[in-house]
Amino acid sequence: MPQRLGELARLFLKLGTVSFGGPAAHLAVMEDEVVHRRAWLPREQFLDLMAATQLIPGPNSLEMTAYVGFRRAGIVGALVAAASFTLPAAVLTALLAWVYQQYGALPHVEPFLRGVKPAVLAIIVAAVARLGKTAIKSRGTGWIALAVVAAAMQGLNEIATLAVAGVAGAVFLGWAQRHGTPPAEITPNACGACVFAAGSSAMAGTSLAAACASVSAWQVGLYFLKVGAVLYGTGYVLAAYLRGGLVGQGWLTEQQLLDALAAGQVTPGPLITTATFVGYLLAGPGGAATATAAIMLPGLVVVMITQSWISRLRQWPWSSRFLDAVNAASIGLTAVVIVSLARATLVDWRAWLIAAAAAWAVFRWQAPVALLVFGGGLAGFVLG
Repeated sequence: MPQRLGELARLFLKLGTVSFGGPAAHLAVMEDEVVHRRAWLPREQFLDLMAATQLIPGPNSLEMTAYVGFRRAGIVGALVAAASFTLPAAVLTALLAWVYQQYGALPHVEPFLRGVKPAVLAIIVAAVARLGKTAIKSRGTGWIALAVVAAAMQGLNEIATLAVAGVAGAVFLGWAQRHGTPPAEITPNACGACVFAAGSSAMAGTSLAAACASVSAWQVGLYFLKVGAVLYGTGYVLAAYLRGGLVGQGWLTEQQLLDALAAGQVTPGPLITTATFVGYLLAGPGGAATATAAIMLPGLVVVMITQSWISRLRQWPWSSRFLDAVNAASIGLTAVVIVSLARATLVDWRAWLIAAAAAWAVFRWQAPVALLVFGGGLAGFVLG
């Protein structure tokens, strides 16, 4: 057990240091390390856990980290993995908050991020290509993925889309099996079809820090505990919660909230470390630590409650078909994310060059994620 805990701590400290780019990128680097390189989990089980994080409250990437830790070393493993993954970003974000308070502005890191984002895009594409081969296992699941792409491009809620896809997909797959429809294998081009469909639909259509309110650490902790309990989907939903709660009651200004979100974007790891920045501004180091722990706690509790029944879902035909449908739907949603990220990232020849080089390195040489991320960041500085 101590050896496994050490492995978890080392791996997730590394991933927490190099995981730029939001939840899709976090899950991509986890899949690369946990499934592809270390074989700690079979790919189908990774997909099942990923589907579960989409359907329960809490930040996706943090919950996925805790699930992996639990499967590897029980409750202690889940806590070690989650803490290790969050620690690098929390420390960096707290340092940024200190700089922000002392000097009134965030450091200029735009060239680094301009290089990192195209590299992260290549990492996500590679992960979806691998996961898609497992998730899209028949014509039925392929059609489910394409239907979800169409729904997502119409702006439908992600959680509702996944839930409907799971139930309707389970019925559809069961009907296909009863009527003797062969579960023909889908070629890897099915993943490309999802991205193409998403792309076609998409084609159609520095500051001074002001004074903060005086708030105690326990008030900060209570607020972020409530946020963590109702936060669904990706960490980007956090922005809507924070604006209503923090700006609405006068704890932060609009500009301070934007700067807090920017700090979460420029640091690796989960975006929820925006709470670290806010906690530091409102109540100093104690507020930063309290806010970080509070926003993590509900998601970790949900993981402990749900982890035991996720594996059991594969034991019954109907729930197994439900998971198959949700897994295919998750691939469809991620295809939409890829297109959205590509449109925002590939804005000039430099970004295209970095993305192409990263894609070649990951598909041809299976280059490590850390090398791709920091290589992309260095290229961003060099190319300007």
